[in-house]
Amino acid sequence: MSLRLSDLSACFEGVIPSIIATASADGMPNVSYLSHVVRVDEEHVALSNQFFAKTAANVRANPKVTLILVDGLTGDQFLLDIGFIRAVDAGPLFDKIARQLKASSAQIGMSDVMRLRSADIYRVYGIEKVPSPVETAPAADSRAPVSLPALSEAIKAIEQDAVADEIIDTLLGAIKRVLGYDNALVLIRDSNRDCLITTGSIGYEHSGLGSEVAGSEGLIGAAATSGQTIKVSDMSRVRRFGEAIGLETEGSENLTRTVAFPQLAAAMSQIAVPMTARGTVTGVLFVESTARLAFREEDEAALEILASQAGGALRASEWEAASTEPRQAAPVPEPAAAGREVRVAHHSFDDSVFVNGAYVVKGVAGMLLRLMLEWHLSEGRSEFTNRELRLAAGARMPEIKDNLETRLLLLRRRLEEKQAPIRLVRIGRGRVRLDVDGHLNLEAAARDHP
Repeated sequence: MSLRLSDLSACFEGVIPSIIATASADGMPNVSYLSHVVRVDEEHVALSNQFFAKTAANVRANPKVTLILVDGLTGDQFLLDIGFIRAVDAGPLFDKIARQLKASSAQIGMSDVMRLRSADIYRVYGIEKVPSPVETAPAADSRAPVSLPALSEAIKAIEQDAVADEIIDTLLGAIKRVLGYDNALVLIRDSNRDCLITTGSIGYEHSGLGSEVAGSEGLIGAAATSGQTIKVSDMSRVRRFGEAIGLETEGSENLTRTVAFPQLAAAMSQIAVPMTARGTVTGVLFVESTARLAFREEDEAALEILASQAGGALRASEWEAASTEPRQAAPVPEPAAAGREVRVAHHSFDDSVFVNGAYVVKGVAGMLLRLMLEWHLSEGRSEFTNRELRLAAGARMPEIKDNLETRLLLLRRRLEEKQAPIRLVRIGRGRVRLDVDGHLNLEAAARDHP
């Protein structure tokens, strides 16, 4: 073959549907559209089999098939002569296509309809470019290749960072500096509540810190549960996932405790990359772009390297912070601001915290704030260690194991973002200080549910 499957990489991104042409045993033709075609290697492709009973029957009767692929960047079309080999309904290849299909279809509310029946594997016997009556434009990608020295420098910087906020900020900075993407999020997994919580972001009008994604929803949830990178290269074919996320509510403590998920209204490409440490997914790096086919193979590989490095660094920072010995600080009650009351309400059913009526945070981060405020009131203390917080939180919530550092980071940034009269300041490795600007009044919710 003069053309190779690797030359057609832009045809496998799902931007423009592929077409499969089959014929029955008596020669009756049939044409169907395909949602996913995957390059297996240089000689084989895998086609998603979802609804096409007629196509499947034709292939069994006559395995000679024609496949039309379209380059999503240039519009070039290619005819492939292929022959059916086998169908697989389990294994890595099937799982890869099923995850992509589920993540994409969930965004248009069809995850229960568009289920993969099988991944049908075909051998490619020939590739022919379809002549065009007009000259097609070359692929419009003006970006330079990924700089390996710049990528190496970013990896080293993440490795040298000692605390969670530095690691996350360095990771997001590398996304922009090394790869040129302006919009990115870091979401940390909360196994207690089976969700992922936005803990860092760049490029959005609203940071979205504290916004949540259910543990199996959309691209982000699929990446977290599978441990594999998931991407969509043309969002014009699917509904923006963030639109289904609730909006933040302000003021009343009887309203739902939610933070708006960051929005890039013109997003065309999205990619979710798992952050792993010793085989365990601890979070997800989510990047999006207004360009179609934004994430090249080399970009995807670079994102996976950076996400993995950050995942390992976050795990190491947890161990180091947890090893810090508790230090008994002398009670030094701080004078309250004259006439100013800081009213904090804690709701035990979801550990949500409101400061002067404004929602701040919930879950483990909310419970940690409540603990520190209780100690501040009862013992006059303002300094705390990760180790004692972990021990105290573990007694109340035995499931808590990791990510204490990132929960404290989320709490600190949410307090700053809400301009609350309570601040959390990192004063050393594994140590924080609680500052309260006023007379603290800690209230327990009168009832367990809103």
